[in-house]
Amino acid sequence: MCAKDKPIIQEKSSEKVAKFLEKNGLHKKDFAEMIGVTLSYVYNLIDDTIPFSTRGTTLERIATVMEIEPDEFEEYKIPQEPRVVDDFVEYLKDEMKSKDMSVINFLKAFPRKKRLEIVDILRGSLPLPIDYKELTMIAQVLELNKDEIYSMWERRMKQVLETNGMNIYSNAALINAMFDCAKKYINLQ
Repeated sequence: MCAKDKPIIQEKSSEKVAKFLEKNGLHKKDFAEMIGVTLSYVYNLIDDTIPFSTRGTTLERIATVMEIEPDEFEEYKIPQEPRVVDDFVEYLKDEMKSKDMSVINFLKAFPRKKRLEIVDILRGSLPLPIDYKELTMIAQVLELNKDEIYSMWERRMKQVLETNGMNIYSNAALINAMFDCAKKYINLQ
């Protein structure tokens, strides 16, 4: 039997996670916090004696932290509802790549209680926050300058206003006044 005739043996999901944790020196407790589960649940994930998780949210979080696609887990079922691709999140991911920053290192830059929220932002289930201070905290980890942070925040705010029914074009004077005030407040003007 030549090499190309050999059947492809897919690595078990539990083995994949265990190898990832070992390769990255990531403690199971840290991993549990990043994906929003208990430490005992992580032990169960990598234990071959019980079935691997089939919960979509958990598998997406695991995949986000591991920087792989969720469908690399045979247990993953593609969700029926479409995912919205957020330009802001894609920008953050691009910045991480340009700085050679892994998801794990990015997550470790945040307080433990914030990590799960960041994972959910990266996997596309939460939008970028509109709270300027929170956005600044995320941007500082990537060493973005004040103008980049403000630009991201202004676009996100316009998106929120439009989504909630405001015609930003017919209210341009009001919108411009609001953002001019915001720029003064954060010392951009």
